[in-house]
Amino acid sequence: MFPRHKTREIFVGKVGIGGDNPISIQSMTNTYTQNIPETSRQIEQLAAAGCEIVRVAVPNKEAAEAIPKLVQASTVPLIADIHFDYKLAVASIEGGIDGLRLNPGNIGSYQNVLKVIEAAKPKQIPIRIGVNSGSLSPEMIKKYGVTPQALVESALEHVAILEKAGYYDMKISVKASSVPFTLAAYRLLSQKVDYPLHLGVTEAGSEFSGTIKSAIGIGTLLAEGIGDTIRVSLTADPVKEVAVAQHILRDLGLRKGLEIISCPTCGRTEIDVIGIAAEVEKRLQKYADADLKVAVMGCVVNGPGEAKEADFGIAGGKHQGIIFKKGEILKTVPENKLIEGLLEVIENYQNEN
Repeated sequence: MFPRHKTREIFVGKVGIGGDNPISIQSMTNTYTQNIPETSRQIEQLAAAGCEIVRVAVPNKEAAEAIPKLVQASTVPLIADIHFDYKLAVASIEGGIDGLRLNPGNIGSYQNVLKVIEAAKPKQIPIRIGVNSGSLSPEMIKKYGVTPQALVESALEHVAILEKAGYYDMKISVKASSVPFTLAAYRLLSQKVDYPLHLGVTEAGSEFSGTIKSAIGIGTLLAEGIGDTIRVSLTADPVKEVAVAQHILRDLGLRKGLEIISCPTCGRTEIDVIGIAAEVEKRLQKYADADLKVAVMGCVVNGPGEAKEADFGIAGGKHQGIIFKKGEILKTVPENKLIEGLLEVIENYQNEN
């Protein structure tokens, strides 16, 4: 476990963020929020995939009016994403929203900020200040250029507005599409505040490239003890964002969950290790939350020996293979029986435990 930077604790609904709380997973719907059936359906899909907090866009009055029904139907806390119009923030709070994503410097006068605080304070609605490299003010760019320092200073300006209003129930994000830029900004910010930090690489890209950028950016910061909640941003189905986030946390040892380890293919392999590994991963998704490590190895060289830390596994031979448990060989079966044999052993173990 990596030592974490100590941050203050806030709550989005019943989900604790910061303090000693586990790192939470967030995502965002890509539906029109006012389409209540479709948005509710996607919220539940995200929740079923393991998302703990869901954000919805509130760009207009119709979206804000949908909040009460969305909150009522949701099994996870919801955050309203607000830009420019403080009235939408107030309406979302009145509708029962659990959190806001709002930059106080972008909603007009200080009096507008006070109106939002006045509505949020009795309900302890947290506000996320989110600054992206693409949304820096001309004044900030003139002073610092498009730099990590500009990103952090911009965030701190927004923080100061809320602090002036006596409101401290907030978390902060400073995202960029560049991984090095993002790392530098969060490292600098973590030295300046004790508010919880929301991690992400913004506009990371498609499912493939965005996954890599997010894993490097978010994973590096988490390994340094920075970050309290994360959102992987992909140009893809948001459910896939949740899957990537879970993998990042699991592979850093920050969460338990199913782990499939498999060897690269080589000239020694005499079974379809690529196809078998893909099928095993697919068939074991019902154990996604289980503390279980399963190995799919192409030959005896990388078999029980190198994969002995796995709970269960298979290793190929010539058109056949072995099934093993904690490095101990249980049986030898034909190649076409390897997957079913492995699944049967795992199924029996799960039922017994």
